[in-house]
Amino acid sequence: MTLEEILPEGDYRFSFRFERADAQRFFGPTALHDDLIAQRSHWLGTHPDRYAALLPEGEPLLEEALELASRWGNVRTDTVSFSNSNTQALSRCIALGRVWEPDFLLLQVEAASTARLLGGVVCFPSSWSLEEKMGHPITSIHRVVPGLNDALGSQINSFLLKLRHGVAWSRSNWGLSRSDELNQHPARQLPRLDDSVRLQDVWLRVEHQILVAMPRTSGILFGIRITSHPLAAIKESSQLARRLAHALRTMPAPIVDYKGLKQARPRLIELLDT
Repeated sequence: MTLEEILPEGDYRFSFRFERADAQRFFGPTALHDDLIAQRSHWLGTHPDRYAALLPEGEPLLEEALELASRWGNVRTDTVSFSNSNTQALSRCIALGRVWEPDFLLLQVEAASTARLLGGVVCFPSSWSLEEKMGHPITSIHRVVPGLNDALGSQINSFLLKLRHGVAWSRSNWGLSRSDELNQHPARQLPRLDDSVRLQDVWLRVEHQILVAMPRTSGILFGIRITSHPLAAIKESSQLARRLAHALRTMPAPIVDYKGLKQARPRLIELLDT
């Protein structure tokens, strides 16, 4: 999605806009491959328990994700790193996290119910921790976002339960950060936005997501890519600056608090308006 699509006209609202997507391309290498893989290798080597997790029930989902990766040409699953006989399941999950650029989550669809998080590798979280979400259904994970379940919970659940094999769907959402670092795990305690920020201190952080149905396991492969855009670059477009300022003005107070923007909102609007 373009920034114009990510920042539409109108008041702030939760977005439920999905588009058809190419899963092979989403998970494939980009021009930033070497840097992204180096960062992922660093974080997985430093704190594997913080950035990777896999419940026993999630092992079949991992196997199907590995099959997809092999089919797409992203990895060779006959290498030692992915060997069934020599490597534990979590280690194989981590190995996949070292070769795929995007983060990924493994969700199990439970018949006529919901989808539950059973595993994944998330090296570049947007101020949340994988270990706290493991084993929980999507509705529980979304409960921390004020008003999201009330506004879109039933639509999200229905969409996940009806995903069809062979069709991938993507969406994007945004936040604001005082850092352009990809890894914003809460344990790192990166600087937060407040009323002292300058234009050069702020980035629009966009989370690009993809959902891929895995038919054999009735699972979902959920991919996440992060891009960061300097607020100074957003301001160069009068249209984008106006739209972002209006979204901040109309953002409900509970969402402002959740996104960590309570102190910074007036200052951010000022920066965008002047």
